[in-house]
Amino acid sequence: MLARLRPGDILTHAFRPFPNTPVTADGRVRPEVLEARARGVIFDIGHGMGSFAFSVGRTMLENGFLPDCISSDVHALCIEGPAFDLLTTMSKFLCLGMPLVEVIRAATDNPARALTRADLGTFRTGAAGDASVLSLDSGRFDYVDSTGAHLSGEQRLSAKATVIDGAVFHAN
Repeated sequence: MLARLRPGDILTHAFRPFPNTPVTADGRVRPEVLEARARGVIFDIGHGMGSFAFSVGRTMLENGFLPDCISSDVHALCIEGPAFDLLTTMSKFLCLGMPLVEVIRAATDNPARALTRADLGTFRTGAAGDASVLSLDSGRFDYVDSTGAHLSGEQRLSAKATVIDGAVFHAN
C-alpha cells in the first residue's frame, strides 16, 4: 500500500505491531517506509485500541524515524485504555525518549501543516489564539500499549488550562 501513497498523504496507525508493522525483525525500519517518507508521506501514530506498540515505537525512534503526527485515535473501545487521551499518547513518546519539543510539534504544528491549516497549531501572529497550557509532571507513571506491554516512565504531560481565542476558557 505504501507504494500508492503520494506526497502529503497521511498514513495513520504508522507505529503498529504485527501485522503491517513498519519495522523488520532485525530492528530496522522497512525500506518501503523510508521510501514513502522520502516521497513526502506523513506518518501519524493513531494509537487507538490496536495500533501502537512500545517495541515498534522504540525501534522507530532508535532508527531516527520520529512520527510526523501524534494522535490518540480515541474512541469508545480505548478511552479507558490503552490510548486514554492525546496527552497520554504524547507522554508515552516522551518516556520512549522523544524530545519534548518534537512531541509538542508532532501534536500541534505538524498536524496543522498536514491539513494545510497554517492558522492552527502555532502561536504565529494571525493564528487562532487557541492553546492548551500543559504541565510536565515528574514521578513514576505506568503506561500500557496496544499489545498490553507496560512502560514505566518518569514524565507525564497534564492539562492546566484551555485558551480559546486568546482568553482562558477553563483552568484546572
